[in-house]
Amino acid sequence: MKFGYFDDVRKEYVITEPKTPLPWINYLGNNGFFGLISNTCGGYNFYKDAKLRRITRFRYNNVPTDSGGRYYYIKEGNTVFNPGFMPVKTELDSYECRHGMGYSVFRASKNGTASTLTCFVPLNDNCEVNKLTLKNETNQAKDLTIYSAMEWCLWNAVDDASNFQRNFNIGEVEVIGSTIYHKTEYRERRNHYAFYTVNSELSGFDTDRDSFLGAFNSWDTPTVVENNESTNSVASGWAPIASHRLSLHLEPCEEKTFVFVLGYIENEQKEKFEAPGIINKTKANALIEKFDSAEKADASLAELNEYWEKLLGKFTVKSDDEHLDRMVNIWNQYQCMVTFNMSRSASYFESGMGRGMGFRDSCQDLLGFVHLIPDRARERILDIASIQFEDGSTYHQYQPLTKRGNGDIGSGFNDDPLWLIACVSAYIRETGDYSILSEPVPFNNVEGSEKSLFEHLKRSVHYTATHKGPHGLPLIGRADWNDCLNLNCFSEEPGESFQTASNFESGKAESVFIAGMFVKYGQEYIEIAKRFGVEQEEIDYIAGEIKLTEKAVEDHGWDGEWFVRAYDAFEAKIGSKECEEGQIFIEPQGFCTMAGIGEDKGFGEKALASVRKHLLNDYGVEILHPCYSQYYLNLGEISSYPPGYKENGSVFCHNNPWIIMGYSRLGDGENAFDTYRRNCPSYLEDVSEIHRTEPYVYSQTIAGRDAKNYGEAKNSWLTGTAAWTFVAATQGLLGITPTFDGLSIVPCLPKGISNYHATRMYRDVLHDITVENSCSGTRKMLVDGVEVAGNVVPLKSGAASVKVVITI
Repeated sequence: MKFGYFDDVRKEYVITEPKTPLPWINYLGNNGFFGLISNTCGGYNFYKDAKLRRITRFRYNNVPTDSGGRYYYIKEGNTVFNPGFMPVKTELDSYECRHGMGYSVFRASKNGTASTLTCFVPLNDNCEVNKLTLKNETNQAKDLTIYSAMEWCLWNAVDDASNFQRNFNIGEVEVIGSTIYHKTEYRERRNHYAFYTVNSELSGFDTDRDSFLGAFNSWDTPTVVENNESTNSVASGWAPIASHRLSLHLEPCEEKTFVFVLGYIENEQKEKFEAPGIINKTKANALIEKFDSAEKADASLAELNEYWEKLLGKFTVKSDDEHLDRMVNIWNQYQCMVTFNMSRSASYFESGMGRGMGFRDSCQDLLGFVHLIPDRARERILDIASIQFEDGSTYHQYQPLTKRGNGDIGSGFNDDPLWLIACVSAYIRETGDYSILSEPVPFNNVEGSEKSLFEHLKRSVHYTATHKGPHGLPLIGRADWNDCLNLNCFSEEPGESFQTASNFESGKAESVFIAGMFVKYGQEYIEIAKRFGVEQEEIDYIAGEIKLTEKAVEDHGWDGEWFVRAYDAFEAKIGSKECEEGQIFIEPQGFCTMAGIGEDKGFGEKALASVRKHLLNDYGVEILHPCYSQYYLNLGEISSYPPGYKENGSVFCHNNPWIIMGYSRLGDGENAFDTYRRNCPSYLEDVSEIHRTEPYVYSQTIAGRDAKNYGEAKNSWLTGTAAWTFVAATQGLLGITPTFDGLSIVPCLPKGISNYHATRMYRDVLHDITVENSCSGTRKMLVDGVEVAGNVVPLKSGAASVKVVITI
């Protein structure tokens, strides 16, 4: 069943029932200040780092679900309701949530009072704006009271949730006019504070949670709202909050708008105070003035909308399939922006308290983002490379605020170095900017250790070339792309981290998947090296290592019908017909086919046929089969999950695009698109009660055939699925691929989508592309009316646009 519908013209998903299977969220903010917001106004805000600069509180997996957020209690007589339904849960006469590009709008009515709440983060300001409009739709005058409410987090989200012996003593606020300032720890080591304001005179306020809620009450029954009288409490320790009380009289058909602003301010150390103990509010006052009217808020929202229209206009498609068009044009690109900003750190499923930015995650996220804002992609690449070690290995994660490697997770994930080559290659192919290769970048952020970015790439590829096992295949280390395949862990202790435990370091466990990566990205490294003027000796060396790796895969990584997954610490095969469980895995089938390993022997065709035979289900391709029914000490976390869930047999959506790309390399449009549609969110909208997560974005996993809840998705939004699916849809299916020398166009679509029209901004030239009869036959390409041989549109620097027509 559906809980809403797509409004493609407005680029919105419209939710018409507040009781969705799970909270369906949206992201606010593009650069620095961010917010998560659910369809019931739940969520939280932070500045740059969800762990270290958390501004408001949100309680994960609480009862009731989705607890904490932007709450506006609207009271008339004994009736209280919220525009987003929660937390009072009063049954509404009407409800609608519109999640759009960087904003969400909530429309609700009760007893003739209509409310419209618009929430967004402006493009270039560190704040969230909430514009609340109330309208009297009756023929009788109304007297209403509005109570805003949100709860401050004490900055460090982990410490805030655990260090109560300190935190219950340190909360501090100031209240000046209609603005409530959160200044906890500001007088000591911090130079930042937050504020919550409204552009109207108050009839009361509260900043102490216990005073607002009352004894033993929750957010659904605050004493202040029940008594219809604020206490004007000023928090001192305990749990500081911010609540405004507004009194409102509305004549029939009259409406009134209020603008609430939640802001974040940093001051220079010497300018922290305007008087002893009084925080310097100069920057806050300027920010408040920017949004002190509905007209100013509307203008800022219009600027945000214009920004997204321009950004998404860089790649558009019109085909015979509305789901493909909707995802490529709107939601897939939008999700790529969010994953670029957040990596895997902050979502409804990720608390934002630990992971920070992943090295491999961020590299892969760039693949679907680089066409949107190349300058930010460039900056991110340099940040990522800075946490690499001198030997080419790298930290697995880093904190976005400090840009320092996360020692809690450590390093030794042996696929990580190669992903740096992948994202740099994508950046150069997109932009033609080879200057990035000369940028000085430190190792482990140590000043004085700077080497060129190309040297970082060189050490990445050499790390793999020099870390091979008994079969000539790359060593897996802590893990490869699958963090849960832990072949050197051997953990028997509950609570011990599978990713950091090292109870048996054999130096033998190998990954066929990394071998596929090395072949694919080693070839791209060579292309970069040639264009960067690297000595032939280096190129010949890596070319030789690629050939040796290909031969190792063909000799030791091929199982007759599919590619082996790995070799364990005892040199036994994983992902082989010789295994009782886990006989076939998805990862090497996709990546080794993409890399062309054994192509002349038909390995790719056989491997993908085995994928369809053993791994395909209604929702995509499962990660392995058969599932592990018990815990295997030599395999680690992968076998700790119940069958059908997560790494043990779910559809791990992240790697399904590798199968699509594999089919595309083989020219099999029917199976490529069939794989694409199975877990495409738009296609799954009609089964939302089963799928459960948002029907407008990809999730990390969908429970497999062996799971009790087959078809149920988890971990939406922050998944590498977004970037890889955008690559698979645009480069695999549509066939529009940036190369080092121009835009290649080689469609691979099913018969049902024989024609399409696309626009693609590439190297500052708008490519207007028409493809006719894309499924089979002889092809002809016209560029501005002139027939051009091959598949690559010649570069036309200085031209505003180029028209490409391909007939097949």
